[in-house]
Amino acid sequence: MKFRKTQYQFDPESLSYTLIERDFFSWVLKTLLPHSALATVLGVALYFVFSYYFDSPEQNDLKIKNQELLAQYEILSEQLHASLNELTEVQNHDDNIYRVIFEQSPVPSSVRQSGYGGINKYKNLEGNAFSDIVILNNIKLDRFEKQLVVQSKSFDEIVKLVISKEKMLASIPAIQPIAIKDLTRFGSPFGMRMHPIHKVPKMHTGIDLTAPTGTKIFAAGDGVVSKTEFSNRGYGNEIRIEHGYGYMTLYAHLSKILVKEGQQIKRGDIIGLVGNTGLSTSPHLHYEVRINGKPVNPVNYYFNDLSPEEYEKVIEIAQDSTTHTFDYEDIMD
Repeated sequence: MKFRKTQYQFDPESLSYTLIERDFFSWVLKTLLPHSALATVLGVALYFVFSYYFDSPEQNDLKIKNQELLAQYEILSEQLHASLNELTEVQNHDDNIYRVIFEQSPVPSSVRQSGYGGINKYKNLEGNAFSDIVILNNIKLDRFEKQLVVQSKSFDEIVKLVISKEKMLASIPAIQPIAIKDLTRFGSPFGMRMHPIHKVPKMHTGIDLTAPTGTKIFAAGDGVVSKTEFSNRGYGNEIRIEHGYGYMTLYAHLSKILVKEGQQIKRGDIIGLVGNTGLSTSPHLHYEVRINGKPVNPVNYYFNDLSPEEYEKVIEIAQDSTTHTFDYEDIMD
């Protein structure tokens, strides 16, 4: 609509045209303003309608990124759940296998489950679109970290028990101190017997292994030589080895001692030679095993160097014998 400064208006009463002078500002207010206002209202309304029902490119990008972020959180949640399940399996093996083997009590569940989370620990994670899953994942992660620390400490303890167990197993007397091929006879067994010299019933606190003078004698387990004695009475030349864990072994009537007091010994080391010293009637080794100072039957500690069949025969001979001797050839049949 074009603005004209002068305009004629028809008067029906006089049947003539009257000249009208117009002001531009007034014309704008009367003519264009209503249209502009209407256009503005319509524009604003359309803007809100389109904004509500249609996303901008930036909003579309944000929505896509939010969906990707949510998917990553869900994947993380599944991975944490799977890791917790695997850790639970490790804990079950720890409690029901490893600790059972080493005769240890299981780790209490109160210890495994304590010390994670808190009332206000996750408060700063609240108030966003993914608060629930973010908080859940943080709880799982805290639980996993805590239980992993407890399990790590438990495994450290198991490692120490393994080392200690290995040392203990190496220290326990577990072999026959004279090789079976070198034995000629199985002499007096453990238990009550008629003393070969004094001819009175007396407790025999070890076993006699008959072999030629000079036959090698082996240490039955790891330990330290606590005593070496040279004598023409009683046990004659003897060696005592402290193995720890309450075990001690004694080797008597030796012809030669090959170790010194305080010397560290490994199972199988040659420590002396068979002899006939002290109160002895023929070359043999008197061998004792003591636990906390109390003598026990040594044949129960031959399990490392004999086959199951050989071990059974040795036990049978030891149980059936009293004052008789037995030929070892029967054992090797």
